[in-house]
Parts: sequence; C-alpha cells; structure tokens
Amino acid sequence: MKKLVFIAICLLIAGDVSAQYYRRKPVRRPPPGYYNNQRRHNDFYQVTAGIKGGLNIANTVDAYNSDWTTNTIAGANVGFTLEVPIIYPLSFAPEVLWSQKGFSAQTVDGDFKQRNNFIDVPLLAKLKLTPGLNFVIGPQLSFLVSSKNIYRNDFATVIEERYDYEGNKTLVGGVVGLSIDLNRTVDLHARYTIDLQDSNTERYSAIPDYRNQVWQIGLGFKFR
Repeated sequence: MKKLVFIAICLLIAGDVSAQYYRRKPVRRPPPGYYNNQRRHNDFYQVTAGIKGGLNIANTVDAYNSDWTTNTIAGANVGFTLEVPIIYPLSFAPEVLWSQKGFSAQTVDGDFKQRNNFIDVPLLAKLKLTPGLNFVIGPQLSFLVSSKNIYRNDFATVIEERYDYEGNKTLVGGVVGLSIDLNRTVDLHARYTIDLQDSNTERYSAIPDYRNQVWQIGLGFKFR
C-alpha cells in the first residue's frame, strides 16, 4: 500500500513539473511575411485562364525603299490567356488574340492607310522577376483575317473594305514585354511585337515588302 501511495505521489509530481515546462515553453511564431509568401507560392502553382485587351500602336519596318516611309496607326487587341506553371519562377503563357495592325503613308496621290486584322498566337515564356513584376518573351504566329485600304486626297476618300491582300497571310514573329501585377487577378502589361518574315508584296511595286511592328499596352484579368 505504501508503495502504491509513493508511486502515485511521484506521478503527480512528474505531471506537475511537465505541465509547468510546457506552460513556460515559448511559442514559435512564423517570421514576418510568412503567410503572404506562402499564399504567393500557392498562387504561382495554380493554372489560370483569363482575358486581356488593350491598345495597339502599329507601324512597319524594313520597307527596302528609301523613298517609302510609313507612320503609326492606332488599333486594338483583345483575347484569351492561359498560364501554366512549370517551375518557380518560370511559366508557359500562350495566348490567342485578335489584333489590329497596319500603317499610314503619304504618297504623291494623297494619304494612304492599310489596316489589317490578325489572329495572333503568342507562345510565351513568363519569368517572375520579383513579386508583382514579370518578364515575357517568345515566338508568335500571326494569321491574317482581313485587310482594308483607305485612300484620301483633296477631293475624295476611297475605301476598299474587302481588299484581297496578296502577301504572306501567315507570319512568324517575336514578342518581348513586361507586366505588373496590380493584384491577384489584374495585371498591367506593355509589349513589343515584330514580324520576323516580310510581307512579300512584290506583286505590288507601289508597296515595298515590310514587317509589322506593334507596341501594345493593356490590362489582363485572371479567373481564379
């Protein structure tokens, strides 16, 4: 009986000492920013789809004719985006965009403008430089959908709504740009795109071969 009482007293003392130890043990808290960093990490590894739209400032380069100069025209771009994470900080970011391109020129016969509507398919590598700042680069396939010419002189304006464009209708180009994440679902982006192939308009000597170049700025919206 004495042994049982002694063992019970020892157990009570040991339990009290253990309780005092755990009450006094400091609680380890995560470092500042831990939960934000964890959320950003989890967000990165989500496959996301979205839409985007913005402004095009289009022109041409390499007309191969010193007497032929072109000016910019304004257009629009709108389409769908996808982002597939590969390994931090790299993602694959393909897009499908409707994009307006073209140029204006002053000729001896008056003002001339050509506006082309393309379906652009950028196949981009997206690199997260810092939280909120991203760099994109990659090739782009462009498919001509329609083309329109506008002629203006001092007396009349002539518009060819269904102009039969005889140059290359499928072009390979390149894209480079930056984007800023305004929040988890909205980003502001700026890009430069350029064709790597000529328009091949040699049947029309009045318009030398050229390559499209476009400056783009716009907003993207992700679905989460």
